[in-house]
Parts: sequence; C-alpha cells; structure tokens
Amino acid sequence: MKRGKEGGVNLLSEDVLQNILSRLPALSYASAACVSRSWCRVAAAVLSRPKIASAISLNPSCEDAVKEVVDSVLSRPIRPHFAYAACFGEFSDLELTQKLITKKLGSATPVVTSFTRGTIDSDAIREEFTEVNRNFDFEDCDDLDDFDLTTIRDQGIVLIVGFVPGLKVDAIPLLRELEEPYIPLIDKFVIDIRNYSAAVSGCTSPTGIVMFGGTGADMEHVLDEMDYAMSTETAIWGGRIGRFMYRSGDDSRNISGSLKYYAEAVALVFARDNEKPQGVGETQFHVAMSTGLEPVGPTHKAVSVKLVFNISECSTWLNATKEGINDVLDGHRILNDIYDEMGYGNASKRLFIGVTKQIKCSIGPEKVRWVTALDIYVVQGGNEKGLRIKGSGIKEGDSFRFYRSDYDSVLSSCNRAFEELRNVKQVCGGIVFSCYSRSDPTFFGRSSPDISPFLENFPGVPLSVMRCGRGGLISSGLIGRDNMRAAAIRQEGQEESSPLCSCLRYCATVYLVMSYTL
Repeated sequence: MKRGKEGGVNLLSEDVLQNILSRLPALSYASAACVSRSWCRVAAAVLSRPKIASAISLNPSCEDAVKEVVDSVLSRPIRPHFAYAACFGEFSDLELTQKLITKKLGSATPVVTSFTRGTIDSDAIREEFTEVNRNFDFEDCDDLDDFDLTTIRDQGIVLIVGFVPGLKVDAIPLLRELEEPYIPLIDKFVIDIRNYSAAVSGCTSPTGIVMFGGTGADMEHVLDEMDYAMSTETAIWGGRIGRFMYRSGDDSRNISGSLKYYAEAVALVFARDNEKPQGVGETQFHVAMSTGLEPVGPTHKAVSVKLVFNISECSTWLNATKEGINDVLDGHRILNDIYDEMGYGNASKRLFIGVTKQIKCSIGPEKVRWVTALDIYVVQGGNEKGLRIKGSGIKEGDSFRFYRSDYDSVLSSCNRAFEELRNVKQVCGGIVFSCYSRSDPTFFGRSSPDISPFLENFPGVPLSVMRCGRGGLISSGLIGRDNMRAAAIRQEGQEESSPLCSCLRYCATVYLVMSYTL
C-alpha cells in the first residue's frame, strides 16, 4: 500500500482510523500511535478517558492464569498506570505472581499483589461475569503439605489494570523496622505520600489513596495520622488484606530482601499531574459506604476498664454508665437493656460497640491537632464482672454506642449508597471492596445487595468486586472515608452526626467510582 499523501492509509478519515485503532490490542495500539503525528493525535482521542480493565482466570497453572488475565486486560487499548492482582485458592505464591505480572506490564507500572476471599469479575476466556467465593484461607493453615488441595472449590487470579489520564500513580510502603523497637515508621510513610503528591501536583494532599494493610498492621493509628495530614477531599479507601507484595515505579522504594525493614502496608497514591498535556480533563474519585452497622440504644461511658490477656487474644472488661442513668451497670444489665431496645428475639444478633475518641496527632515537628476517630469493637459477652470486648484501646471515660448488623441495616445502607452515587456523571469504572462475610448466604440467610448501588446506577460500566477478610467480621476491616457524604453535608450546610474518618469498617462495603470531566 502506498503511504504518500495521495493514497494509502492517509486517505482514511479520522473517524475511520479512530474506529480501527479502538479495536487494537494495547501493544499494537501503542505502536500505531508512533506512526505519525496525525495517528498519535487520533490514538490520544481513542484513549482520552480513564479506564479500568479487569479479568479473572480459574486456570490451575499460575503462569497460564497470569497470561490469560494479562492478555484479556490488554486486548483493547490501555496504558497501564497501576495494577492490582489478587490470588485465591491454590495460588499461594505471591512472589511468582508479582514477578510474572511485573514482567508483562513493565517495571515502571506500580503493582500490588495479595490474596482475596472472593471476587466478581469478567472471565478472561469466556468473557462473562464470574463469581468466586474462596472457601479456604492459606493463612489459617499451618501445614500445606498435609492439606488436600482438591477440596478447594476454585483457584485462580484476578487482575485489575487502570489508566488515569491527568494523574500520576505510585506505590509507597509503610515500613517497619526488623530490629528493636520494631516500630512502624508512620510519620515517614505520611511524609513520603505528601512529598510525592507535592512533587507531582504542587499539593501535599493527593487525589486518592488506596490502602492495603497487612494482617498485623496498626491501621487504626495509620489512618488517624492520615486524617490529620490529608485534606478531607482526598478519597481514601482499601482494606486490611493480609499478606501482600508490591512494586513501586521508583526503585528506591522497593525493599524486597531488605535486612532492615519490611512493608507493613502499602498505598497506591494518585496525584494530579501538573505537567499533563493540554486538553486532558480531570479524573475524580468518589467513595461511598455501605456500613452494615446501625446504632442501637443510648450513649454509654466506660467507668472501669480492665485488660485480660491470654495466649491467642486480648480482651477488655468494662462497666459503664448510660445516658440518663448515673448507676454503674455490669455486663448483664448493659446487654439486657440493649436487647430490650432491639426487641425480643434479637439476643442472637451480632453486637459491636463504636468508641468515639479524640486523638492527638502530629507529623514530625508540626503542630499537634486533635482528630476524631471511631473505633469498632466486637462484643464477646457480659456477666456480673462486666461487658467483655475483643481487643484493647478503650479507656475510662470513653463514650461508646452499641451497633448491630442485620439484613435490614445492610439494605438501608446500600440504599443510601445508591442515592449518593446516582448523581455522579461521566462514570468510567468502579471497584468495590466488600467484607467477605456479606457474601456468605448463611450470614443473613438472603442474597447480598452489595453491588446493586453500582449496577443500577451505571449499567454497562466496567466493575470489579473484591471480597476482603477471612470470613469473620472482625478479623479484617475495610478502609473508607465517605467523601461523597462529606461533600453533601458541606453543600447543605449541615453538621456531621458522626466523624468523617478513615477508620476500619466491619461488615461493610466500600464503593469507588471513577469519573472524568473536561
């Protein structure tokens, strides 16, 4: 074919050329964009909006599964700005998975790899939505050699790749020292995020942060510091996901094999690019929550607090007063009053307490400021000794309320999330992080409504759903700061009834919606 000005491909109109380029695989698309300036301009029009591409493979071979999901997400034009891979079932080799994906996408692409309890995503081969709920957790197994892997229902990999024009993305780790005093370097972590954002955008608060926390990570403290340091307009979401690996686009942040530090958590940081080309619009993140927990009964105040340690866990025993009554109540009285509030027959419902705390926070030499935090604890029981709470951190004088989780509260909070999301326009994709227990049909005895707020508002828009946790309510937590609710409250001039904080959320679902405006 002649390539002169009078014939060949130059006779194609821009509309026809754009139609052709939009059907190319990612690598061929990238090559076509280098043919000429006019082709580059048309290619830019093809990939002008944010894009999320994802796929799941149930192939029993790790190498083949990675190839299938990568081939699927790269089957259409996309420039990988970040990637998240999650393994489930037999694939316990995170290092191999991470290595294979990094090789496929390139070392400049930040990648996080972890386990997941389940997912809903497009099958890489059949190109239809597939739901997988993993019924085994490798982290809970002491001896894999004695475990029959044939009992695992599903195994495979899900891969999410994102393109976010106008933003830059990198993975920034939270480091913990391997030698005494073994402290996590939280101040350094927050400062690294702010420095990266400032270098890219000129603003110390990035557009969005996805947090991935290890099982033992002190995420409550981390999130308190982030609430102190980051603007309320910064979208924060993610979860405590257990074991993970990461690769940063900045090799100085990659500490694999270090004898001094290990990564306790990692953040994918999205910052506005001050050097973005002219004509590129704004990519925005919208976070909505379905908490699954509803308050019940009056406010209580802890009067006496005692910690009890055993081999496997720490519990807090407390007595309390309640609003309107000065008498000190023991565990029996407190629980009986709450069950009366809930109604007869609800004594078997799961109960939590939410403790509102005022915490002093500062980063380095900066001025100390108070941050409001809401910490959720599971109620383990109560007797004449007091109310038994799982965990520590409650002090005498702390105020708390009881929370319950049932299908009605889940449905109500999903409806609120639906209403918050319905006014978002120009939506390009979404990622949903959901507590695994909400997908368990034995949990509420009914099917979960989790993904309906997204599917009903944005039919046909790409969506990936990740299940987090080990199946228990309190062994893991989701991270979410509902910036959509905060924006609505500011617009209406109302005061918030609960603190806007990036706390760990239990029995929850976090909706991330990505939109784009010119």
